[in-house]
Amino acid sequence: MIRRVLPHGLGRGLLTRRPGTRRGGFSLDWDGKVSEIKKKIKSILPGTPCDLLPDTSHLPPEHSDVVIVGGGVLGLSVAYWLKKLENRQGGMRVLVVERDHTYSQASTGLSVGGICQQFSLPENIQLSLFSASFLRNINEYLAVTNAPPLDLQFNPSGYLLLASEKDAAAMESNVKVQKQEGAKVCLMSPDQLRNKFPWINTEGVALASYGMENEGWFDPWCLLHGLRQKVGVFFCQGEVTRFVTSSQHMLTTDDEMVTLKSIHEVHVKMDHSLEYQPVECAIVINAAGAWSAQIAALAGIGKGPPGTLQGTKLPVEPRKEEEPDPANLEVDHDFFQEKVWPHLALRVPAFETLKVQTAWAGYYDYNTFDQNGVVGPHPLVVNMYFATGFSGHGLQQAPGVGRAVAEMILEGSFQTIDLSPFLFNRFYLGEKTQENNIM
Repeated sequence: MIRRVLPHGLGRGLLTRRPGTRRGGFSLDWDGKVSEIKKKIKSILPGTPCDLLPDTSHLPPEHSDVVIVGGGVLGLSVAYWLKKLENRQGGMRVLVVERDHTYSQASTGLSVGGICQQFSLPENIQLSLFSASFLRNINEYLAVTNAPPLDLQFNPSGYLLLASEKDAAAMESNVKVQKQEGAKVCLMSPDQLRNKFPWINTEGVALASYGMENEGWFDPWCLLHGLRQKVGVFFCQGEVTRFVTSSQHMLTTDDEMVTLKSIHEVHVKMDHSLEYQPVECAIVINAAGAWSAQIAALAGIGKGPPGTLQGTKLPVEPRKEEEPDPANLEVDHDFFQEKVWPHLALRVPAFETLKVQTAWAGYYDYNTFDQNGVVGPHPLVVNMYFATGFSGHGLQQAPGVGRAVAEMILEGSFQTIDLSPFLFNRFYLGEKTQENNIM
């Protein structure tokens, strides 16, 4: 078994800042100086287009303390908390790389925007409670001077879960845990359910649970926009295509030889170009959502003998709920009509008279192992940290997860919420973190 061979934190510290202007806009007057030089050249050579100094403002910087792969709410939340919790304001340089600048296929923008605390694991309940508080007080966190306040359009309508006789005992047990963690949830009998929601067919329902506070829906785009305008980091539209690593060999406590890797350079390919920019870094955050396994593989994760830690892959893949073909984001209308609609119409008869007018689909970053998030450092690629694999509840838990990852980087351990059950090691050990209420 692998135990931590290096501390969770940086150990040797972040990259030291070297003097001089960095490519990509870290010096506030760099663009002004380039513009001034171009004007002087043009005045000397009138009528000649000034292409002598190529524009590099679209490129990422050559050096960054932290590179975050993925600019959705999880990646941006990590960026936000890193900057908020850093010891010296402006001391940490953070680069966020996002390949889909329109977010047209990003899970954030295609999410329904639900938030719920009715989980069975204390860690998931705590994450959602933390996020509910963050969302309700959004302008205390993300307000920007001279910008209008954010309106998440939070609709606290609650979640209603139904259980048959077979599942009623499990629901009671879950609600007990939820209440112990501070969630406001109540149990309802079939009669109570009919009185409160007379439009529901209660046939086959033995018990229901209802979230009375901090559950409902909010605007994902507003949260994304709020994080982007607040974080104060460098954004880059591009795709991470390679990691340059260094290696060292060490013995485990079981006298097994393992190879430890450290990423010291990230190659970012620019959009619609063969051009790429190498970026020196100290830390890489894998927040690439449904494609995070591909990013992990670039660092050699999973490329080892089967059954070993080195051969253990990140078990995350793109999925569209239960639709059979995840290869694209086309809506499978037949699947909805044949598999989903009959259950809706049976439980809520009013659905029989309704017609679907528009529909869309989005990807889950689906953890095939246990459908729970992957948070924290990789045990062998020692400076890659994960914030991925939430299988449908990443948006609602992003504020809490972002803080947890930032704490692990800055402090060397989880501080606010202990997310140790979500570490990567569980995949190698075969120890599932079982959540009974995946929605």
